[in-house]
Amino acid sequence: MRPSRWKWALILLLTLTALAPMGVWSHHADGEADRSLFNSEHYDFVKYSRFDEILKDLKQNPRVTVRQQGTSAGGHPMYVVTVSEPGAEKNFARYQRIRKQMLNNHLKADAWKEQNTEFKVPIMINGSIHGTEFVGSDAVLKLLDRFANGEDDTTRTILKESVLVFNLIANPDGRISATRFNAEGFDLNRDFITQSQPETQQMVDLITRWHPLVLLDLHGYVKFGGKTKPGLMEPCTPPHNPNYEYDLFSKWALDQAEAMEGEVVKNRSLYESDLYRNMTGTYIPARDDTAGWDDYPPIFTPMYAMYHGSYAYTLEAPTNDWDGVRWHVDAVMGALKFTVQNKNEMLEDQLEMFRRGIRFNHPHHPEEFFPQAYILPVDPENPGATRRAVNHLIDNDIRVEKARTGFSAGGVDYPSGTYIVPMDQAKAGLANTMLWEGEDISEKTPAMYDISAWSLPQLWGFQADPINAELDVTTTPVKRAENTGSLQGNGPYRIPNQSVEAVTMVNRLLQEGVAVYRDRQGDFYVRDSGPKVLRAVRESGLTLNTAELPKETEPVESMNVAILKDGGTDKSQSHAGTRHALERMGFRVTELHPRTVAEKGLEGYDVFVYAGTSKLIRWDLSKANREFGLENEEQYRRLKEQLHAFVQAGGTYVAVGSAASEATVTLELSQVKVQTGGSNSNGIVQVDNADHPLTAGYEEEDLGFVYRPGWYTDTDSVTVAASYGNGNDFFQSGHWRGRNEAQGKPVIVREKNHPVVLIGLEPAFRGHTAYLYRYLSNAIWSG
Repeated sequence: MRPSRWKWALILLLTLTALAPMGVWSHHADGEADRSLFNSEHYDFVKYSRFDEILKDLKQNPRVTVRQQGTSAGGHPMYVVTVSEPGAEKNFARYQRIRKQMLNNHLKADAWKEQNTEFKVPIMINGSIHGTEFVGSDAVLKLLDRFANGEDDTTRTILKESVLVFNLIANPDGRISATRFNAEGFDLNRDFITQSQPETQQMVDLITRWHPLVLLDLHGYVKFGGKTKPGLMEPCTPPHNPNYEYDLFSKWALDQAEAMEGEVVKNRSLYESDLYRNMTGTYIPARDDTAGWDDYPPIFTPMYAMYHGSYAYTLEAPTNDWDGVRWHVDAVMGALKFTVQNKNEMLEDQLEMFRRGIRFNHPHHPEEFFPQAYILPVDPENPGATRRAVNHLIDNDIRVEKARTGFSAGGVDYPSGTYIVPMDQAKAGLANTMLWEGEDISEKTPAMYDISAWSLPQLWGFQADPINAELDVTTTPVKRAENTGSLQGNGPYRIPNQSVEAVTMVNRLLQEGVAVYRDRQGDFYVRDSGPKVLRAVRESGLTLNTAELPKETEPVESMNVAILKDGGTDKSQSHAGTRHALERMGFRVTELHPRTVAEKGLEGYDVFVYAGTSKLIRWDLSKANREFGLENEEQYRRLKEQLHAFVQAGGTYVAVGSAASEATVTLELSQVKVQTGGSNSNGIVQVDNADHPLTAGYEEEDLGFVYRPGWYTDTDSVTVAASYGNGNDFFQSGHWRGRNEAQGKPVIVREKNHPVVLIGLEPAFRGHTAYLYRYLSNAIWSG
């Protein structure tokens, strides 16, 4: 039985009393924001600083277990709360072992399941991965109160059949500062293929530990369905990622969504506003639409969880208020009731997904869609990319093995120590979606909600060879890929410009006072093997060989880099990926607000990087965006003067992405014309590199990544360092209609008469494109 209306009113009254508002859009003395200007409705959401006290009370309940699991990028604790029948906690480790056994030995799992019908399935609820979507975590608090204290039959039945795992606040930084992103500026709900942020890593750890049967990700605020169908509940529209066993998911997904919808509509008389009291349903993309809300990329929480066998859904509440909180609570209750009613059958189909992988039997996939194995040889000049990928796969519950002897496959000889990812494993779909090259889906759908390509081998820079025959090689399981570097010979030593680790080591040595030199091909050299060099090499994982120091080398300087700061325009920090890449490569980076550059200039900096929206140099911004840009036209004039003075004095200016390129032309720092593809266009492209310092370390024919692609015309004033491929197949995977106009066009250029570099690619996209980071380091040292 549902809590009565007076109980909800009492809870609300107590919350409002404890959390009376202290102001309007202001940061409190404790640093917590009251509201976000990007939200149209506002309410007294529960502040993060209150969570400790609330959890302290909840811990007294025998049904509840509270654990801190990790900290956010900003250093704030993250809390996982499990609720189950009293005494069930002692079985949590056993449940997790059983779930693991289900992946590795389906025969034992089937026998165990028949003998243990009381098995509790884990169900995971994730709160407010976007910080401004406050209703998610507030709904989790309401659900915790009910399941900790409720004595009604529904509550008892759900707890008898399941363990509820609540990730109370998936983004503490965002809740504290009222931002969509975390303290590093990353949208965490775009990070599940890369897992660059601690918050995402925490969620991956939860999912791989529990293997939840159902996962519910609580968001806001959507009114796609109009006045009578506010809110959104997945499943999604096509295209569906072909690496799913989608027949097993779709067998239950729409029915479960409609069960959530039914629970919300059933309780509509208990809501406060007419929007909810008049609702007849909600927007379910798979039922109500044909495109635009797809589950293709594995970057979102539910889409990632589906590869672990979860029936996973994004739930988007209609409004930012207590009615939005109630909507989430009702939707979750609908999902829980449905799961309890269908537990055994849903569990059987989850196990069937794992069985298909283990048996290498994918009845709804074309033959050879899944290779028998992927072979991951280690590049001696860039070993870190392969080893990082191996550890990433292992962290994602994917089995990796290592060859004990040399072997041949596909007509290629591989040495001992080569890594192998066998595809007869439970999570073959996840392994394949991470390792395949992807596909061009431009004609499969008119629009995509987000990215359409993400190949780890291509964008992290390692080799993954698909093999469609059984391998004849003895292997051992890999628990961790070790990464220790060494020096060979007596020096001087060549540092190939082939990896992020090489650039990072160069920056470290420079900052420790070690002389480094660079040749015309872009490779680096150190003369001796002193303790600073030896320590840096060991930690880099690179093996440096003795090489003669070329005559035509120049000393490398430690560069002071400024990057134009986007504090959160249109709810995102558009410069965050580039800043992350520069810092990972060891550059000293300072963020500067556009107004700071206008007032103080760039004295003391060697390089200025513009890697954000063109709105950063505007002053006619919306109320929500106003604090991130300029104040008036006079300030814009001063900004322009400061940047021109910086370039004229020899400072290097680097524009990253099509929007930054457009801003650079507006600032009259370049005379090219910037052309752009649509905002819906993204993917992996072929790039033809000229023999130029900006492309040092890359092949003549290589790869790039685009997101709202940019290219340049009217290029008389520039030298062209790279262009899109000149063939019709230059676009390799993703979604980009009307791309023929860009074929063969310049995509990296440098002004001939002053150090201004424009890059139409996205070489640092969301921390995911590490193979392309060196386009940035090349620009910094060669601009």
